[in-house]
Amino acid sequence: MSAPTTGLVFNIQKFSVSDGPGIRTTVFLKGCPLRCSWCHNPEGLSPQPELLVVENRCAACGACRAACPFGQAIAGSGVLPTRNKECVLCDRCVEACPTGARQRVGRSMTVDEVLAEILKDKIFYDESGGGATLSGGEPLAQPAFARALLAACKAHGLRTALDTCGFGCTEDLLALGRLADLVLFDVKLMDDARHRQHCGVPNAPILANLRALTEVHDQVWLRVPVIPGVNDDAANLTAIAQLAASLPRVRQVCLLPYHHTGLSKHARVGHKYAHADLKPPSDERMSSARKIFREHGVETKP
Repeated sequence: MSAPTTGLVFNIQKFSVSDGPGIRTTVFLKGCPLRCSWCHNPEGLSPQPELLVVENRCAACGACRAACPFGQAIAGSGVLPTRNKECVLCDRCVEACPTGARQRVGRSMTVDEVLAEILKDKIFYDESGGGATLSGGEPLAQPAFARALLAACKAHGLRTALDTCGFGCTEDLLALGRLADLVLFDVKLMDDARHRQHCGVPNAPILANLRALTEVHDQVWLRVPVIPGVNDDAANLTAIAQLAASLPRVRQVCLLPYHHTGLSKHARVGHKYAHADLKPPSDERMSSARKIFREHGVETKP
C-alpha cells in the first residue's frame, strides 16, 4: 500500500469570500518561488516549516529560552529571536509559551485530513455557489499534493478554484487547471526588468503559462494587485489591460488594492519589509485604474 499523499499547509481559512465566488474554504500551501516586495503572506514563502512570533501576545517571560535546548547558547537574554541558526523546530518553545505568541507555521497534512476540514462547511458552499480554493504560497510548488487534493474535492462534488502566480512547470499548471473550475491567475508587472526587481523572477514563463492555460481553460480570472509606486503606473496597467483583452477566455480582471496586512506578518517571521511606509491606493487612483481597463473593453471587479 502506498503512503498517503501529504502536503505542507500553513493555513486553512474558512468562510473566505475573496478567493472565488461564494463562500469558500481556502487552503494555503507553503512555498513560493516569487519574492514580491509587498507580499502579504510571507509565512508562506519558505517551503519548510518555521516559527513566527506574534509580538503583541509576547509577555517577555523568557519561557521560550528556558525550554529551548540551545537557549543558553543563543546571544542575549529573555525572549528568543524569531530566527536563529541553532533552531531545529523541536517546538519546545511553542509548547512552553504561555500566551501562544510563538507558533509553528506549516504542518504536514494528508489529502484526507485537509478534505475533512473542507467538507465541514459543504452546506455553505452549496447555498452560496462557493467551494474550495487552493492558494499559498504557491500550489505549483507542491503539484502532486495540489493535484490529489483538487481531485478529491471534485470526487465529492465540490467546486474548485486554483489561485496561482503562474510561475512553474506548464504541465503541472495545465494538470491542476483541468481539475479546477476556476483559475485565479496573478499578473503584476508586464516589464520583465521591473518584474525581476520587485518579484525576484522573470515574467516570461508566467505570461507563457497564462497563454497556454487560456488555450484549454475557459474560466480564468486575472488578479492584479495595485501597489502604489510599484505597478500602478498607466503604462503597466495599460499593458495588462491589453493582455487581458487579447485573451478571450479571461472572464474578468480583479483589481486588488494594496493593504497593510503584510507589515506585521513580515516582522513575525523575522523579515524586513520593503514597504513599511507605503499607503493603500486612494479611491481616485483605483477609479483611474478601472477606467484604463474599461477603455480596453475589460470587465473589472473590486
